Amino acid sequence: VKYLTKKNIDTVAFVGCGKQAMFQFLAIKEVRKFNQVKIYDVVKETMEKFKLFVSQYGYKVLCASNVKECVSDADIICTTTPSTKPVVKYNWLKNNVHINAIGADAPGKQELEIEILKKAKIVVDNYEQAMHSGEINVAVAKGIISKKDIFAELGEIVSRKKKLDIKQNQITVFDSTGLAIQDIAVANFVYRKAKKLNIAIKINLGSTN
Repeated sequence: VKYLTKKNIDTVAFVGCGKQAMFQFLAIKEVRKFNQVKIYDVVKETMEKFKLFVSQYGYKVLCASNVKECVSDADIICTTTPSTKPVVKYNWLKNNVHINAIGADAPGKQELEIEILKKAKIVVDNYEQAMHSGEINVAVAKGIISKKDIFAELGEIVSRKKKLDIKQNQITVFDSTGLAIQDIAVANFVYRKAKKLNIAIKINLGSTN
């Protein structure tokens, strides 16, 4: 979101309201200011729980009755479902929108209509992993898109090897599969901060013999 979206946004939408959505929300609010949150989940109880969670941070939360209503006017969309067929369609989207596609983590999974991928600037966390099990895996398997259609890996944008200009009437998609190196980096950050604040607990793992 920090590198792939414009700064002036109004609405963030979440399709899927489980634990993953909670952490995505916490991350997004750290890097962007926005006014309202729209949410949808097929399980009403999960959606209500997520509404309470988001509301405690002072945001206006609207529970949508379907996915189309949830995403239609959003500036940022975060999908965190286990779907194996598209749940978000191209003609529901604003001309300028960013999508964090989180749910697809295995071959055959997809949350976005392939037309969205054909129109969007696609950024992945890792080319090979995304093509095998990320949001783009179905479109790649069908021969509709290939590696040449991927704009960049996120690391290339963060390190400024590639520059993404956020323009009007442009869809951007981040295909997130999750990488071990990211987990290690976060764990190292948490460890060092806990140690600095003297709140770390030392655990003796014993002999390695």
